[in-house]
Amino acid sequence: MGGSQYQLLTLFGDGGWMMYPLVLCSLIALGVIFAKGWTLLVARRHAKKVLTAVEEEARAGRLDEAIRIASETPGPAAAVLLAGLRRIRARKVEEGEIERALSTTGSIELAFLERGLVVLATVANVAPLMGFLGTVAGMILAFAAIETAGEVDPALVAGGIKVALLTTAAGLIIAIPVNLFYNFFVNRIDRLILDMEEGTQKVLNLAWDMEKEGKLTILRKELPRRSLSPVGSRASRVVQAGMQGGAPSPGPAGE
Repeated sequence: MGGSQYQLLTLFGDGGWMMYPLVLCSLIALGVIFAKGWTLLVARRHAKKVLTAVEEEARAGRLDEAIRIASETPGPAAAVLLAGLRRIRARKVEEGEIERALSTTGSIELAFLERGLVVLATVANVAPLMGFLGTVAGMILAFAAIETAGEVDPALVAGGIKVALLTTAAGLIIAIPVNLFYNFFVNRIDRLILDMEEGTQKVLNLAWDMEKEGKLTILRKELPRRSLSPVGSRASRVVQAGMQGGAPSPGPAGE
């Protein structure tokens, strides 16, 4: 164990100064992976259960119990259900109010789910570039040693080539698992989005059924009447005069 630790420290030291930002990137990515993994696990754990339970309670007319279940269950699906049920419970909503509430809640939950993915994507893209930068720096050191010695000696260039290989390997070792976790999290978020869409559809179906049964009143706004333009007013007078069999009354000068 002690020998392997010593070997890792030796490799870290031989990698040069570029190993420090690479280690920092790996630590940041590791923290985000643990946090995001736990968040998505909690969000997905009770999604199907809460969708079924809330729909059963709401269909039975127990909206307060359905709201309680949704409020006590963590996750985006429960949050969407809660936003819609709270407005349905009022028994009187404006047209489009439920849809706006569901859309706003879904956007907020989606932003929370995607938090941290930018960090993982950045690390996955930057770590190999840092490794390549270390490679360039190592090759520069190797050619500088050759220039100083005036001859090609394997012992002189070995140090620079070693730095180049170590930093490249470190960048790839960091980027590959981070990229895998990033794609895994994106897939999990897509499933959660489907759960939110399913919850949205359940709330809308419930609202439509309750409106048909007379248990929910949707206040629809009347469209304002448009005032006739001068051209429209003159055309109206012409039509009325024609129906009465007389000539239209002359309008203002210039008409």
